[in-house]
Amino acid sequence: MDYFELYHPGLSVDCVIFGFHDNELKVLLLKMKNSKQWAVPGGFVKKQEDVDDAAIRVLKERTNIEDIYLRQFHLFGQKNRSDDSYVDSLVQDHVIREDMDSWFRQRFITVGYFALVEFSKVTPSPDQNSERCEWVPLTNIPDLILDHQEIINEALKALRNKLRFGPVGKNLLPPKFTMTELRTLYETILGEELDRRNFQRKMLSFGILDKLDETRKGGAHKAPFLYSFNEEKYNQKLIKGFDTIW
Repeated sequence: MDYFELYHPGLSVDCVIFGFHDNELKVLLLKMKNSKQWAVPGGFVKKQEDVDDAAIRVLKERTNIEDIYLRQFHLFGQKNRSDDSYVDSLVQDHVIREDMDSWFRQRFITVGYFALVEFSKVTPSPDQNSERCEWVPLTNIPDLILDHQEIINEALKALRNKLRFGPVGKNLLPPKFTMTELRTLYETILGEELDRRNFQRKMLSFGILDKLDETRKGGAHKAPFLYSFNEEKYNQKLIKGFDTIW
């Protein structure tokens, strides 16, 4: 494959894919071949491809699902984000061929995206330079290549900022959920404990939830009611935002 012929030189996309499982916010990471380091899913932009389409392609390849909630959040263009010693290790560890050396030694500017997906729908798939693709809790991120820890940190900041101005949850929770499960999601994203009564009152005031005539069975306490997102009102708030900041 001639990378210089197929892809736009010096331009890439990196995608922080968030999922929520077992009351933890997790990210999908790739374990690099012959290495202890991990990476966020990413890829190069084809010359005849929109940048957003490149991110959508990478996400589909790694998750095997379509119609993912995806947002561009930051451009990473530090002059020293490329690392010759890292490229040397890729060649020495036979992750890339020697004839690909000049391509990877370019200065790359990468466009950061974050995606929100329902954990149960994802079938993680490694790429050609990785041996595993796995969900990893945000609280236990392993050693990452280059500036990928910074990319995750900035993605989390962007997600928290989005939560304060508009709805979050439809892409992370199953279709039916309890108010406690929704609050736990928000607490996990924000990294802080929220008052139960104030949370419920505020969420109901936004008008994006439908209370169902169903309860969660099997718990030790009184079965809590289930809720679902009102898709029409949820989508309106995605466009217009909340009337008040969270």
